[in-house]
Amino acid sequence: MNQGGIFDSKIFWMAALGIVALLVIMVYMFFNIVLAGDAKLVEFESLDGLTISADAYIAHDVKKTPFIVMFHQASWSRGEFLETAPRFNQMGYNCLAVDLRSGNKVRGVTNLTAERARELGKQTRFVDALQDVIAALEYVRKQYHPPAIIALGSSYSAGLVLRVAGDYPNLVDGVMAFSPAEYFVKDGFPADWVSTAARKITVPVFMTSARPEKNRWQGIFDAISTKSKLSYLPMIRGEHGSRTLWRRFPESDGYWQMIETFLKSYFHINKAMESGMNDSTVDNTMEAEASSVSLFSWEEST
Repeated sequence: MNQGGIFDSKIFWMAALGIVALLVIMVYMFFNIVLAGDAKLVEFESLDGLTISADAYIAHDVKKTPFIVMFHQASWSRGEFLETAPRFNQMGYNCLAVDLRSGNKVRGVTNLTAERARELGKQTRFVDALQDVIAALEYVRKQYHPPAIIALGSSYSAGLVLRVAGDYPNLVDGVMAFSPAEYFVKDGFPADWVSTAARKITVPVFMTSARPEKNRWQGIFDAISTKSKLSYLPMIRGEHGSRTLWRRFPESDGYWQMIETFLKSYFHINKAMESGMNDSTVDNTMEAEASSVSLFSWEEST
């Protein structure tokens, strides 16, 4: 047997594997750059004057396109939405991914708002970020004048957007809440602080979580009196917060399908309506839990 040939063969396969690994890394980096490449960093003031940082993903005519304003989970940043926001862009929505003062870092993106808050000695409890949520929604309304604003919350911020939807109905036209719960007891608030506000919500609401988390938000969901609501649980375990939308999780497709059902049911695109889409196309789950009346309509941007 030719030992030199065997040795050469090993070198060849080791080199081939090295090239494949390099290509995988390059593809991964490319897609992450593409996903984050369309974001523009914007800044505005919170209610107490703290500067808030956010990534604006503007892909469509702002005055004709609904805006999804996205808030991250605990200890994280706007980086939670690096791949989520571009997908919403592809679906026809503009997005703003916000750094709240209660957070830190995720996916290599530092929370600039939280960094400033700590430097200034401001409190950074979950509830302290409520003013940032309100300020972000007001900023989008005044800066872009969209036909509708949908607030997306993840974990503790899901509780905050539900609270805002109940207390400030003029700020939001729809809510998507990922893994909400009564997180604010530790901050000295009642155990039904979110549920109390949820009773006043009149806009469409989509609520979801990992399967084991359902008992943490079922009471909040039941408190919402509007019929324009939809809840969803995956067949498998799922993930906490909106990271369950990341493509690396096998259950993400199911969540995206329900999100599309929710958005198409309450935020119609005129072109889709003209092509024959109507409320009869809504999934049976939606029909059982939500009103069949479309609340918003806008022209698809070109």
